Amino acid sequence: MTTNTITMPEPCPVLPSLRPGDRLTREEFEHRYEAMPHVKKAELIEGVVHMPSPVYIPSHAKPHGRMVTWLGVYDALTPGLEMADNGSLRLGAGETEVQPDAMLYRAIGGNTRLSDAGYLEGAPELVVEVALSSADYDDGVKRRVYQRGGVQEYVLWRTAEQRVDWWALQAGAYVPLPASAQGIIASRVFPGLWLDVVALLEDRMAQVLATVQRGLASAEHAAFVAELSSR
Repeated sequence: MTTNTITMPEPCPVLPSLRPGDRLTREEFEHRYEAMPHVKKAELIEGVVHMPSPVYIPSHAKPHGRMVTWLGVYDALTPGLEMADNGSLRLGAGETEVQPDAMLYRAIGGNTRLSDAGYLEGAPELVVEVALSSADYDDGVKRRVYQRGGVQEYVLWRTAEQRVDWWALQAGAYVPLPASAQGIIASRVFPGLWLDVVALLEDRMAQVLATVQRGLASAEHAAFVAELSSR
């Protein structure tokens, strides 16, 4: 009499959940993050997992939308650039993978590339973060990794303090970009990208967009578009 033996498949291993403070390689971090679709934001900073607090409408979601709108207008009228919202960024050669609120970078001739898995790799020219409870985190550890990773400009809107800081990379270190007498900060890496900080903090978005439109109409922006088109 022949006895048939049924071989059961091996159960798939269950990946541990991401937890703040875990020390992981970038590969381990990505596997766990992909297995947790309910988690909207997690970052790996120098091998340590960070998971921000819940996002509130007045203190983060609304300001975030304002910044994306401002960048989106500039991106739409500057061929050769890409703007990303909350995308994962493999920054540097170490164990760091961040998820900036917004990024603006050159699609051609820049310092980034898109991996086969859809991650951005390298250093985007400009990164924007909106921070309330995470202000020390964004102004501390993240500013350090953006500086070390070669991000040329970093904009941080501290919503609790109603303050916008904009740094530019100079000789390997961030230096503040000053505002004009009218309260406008102009990017050094993206000609014509002008931000009316006073209007932004007073929630006068029409004025913010009018200011960036003036930057887009400037001779320096026209020269920048010509340079991008020649590549």
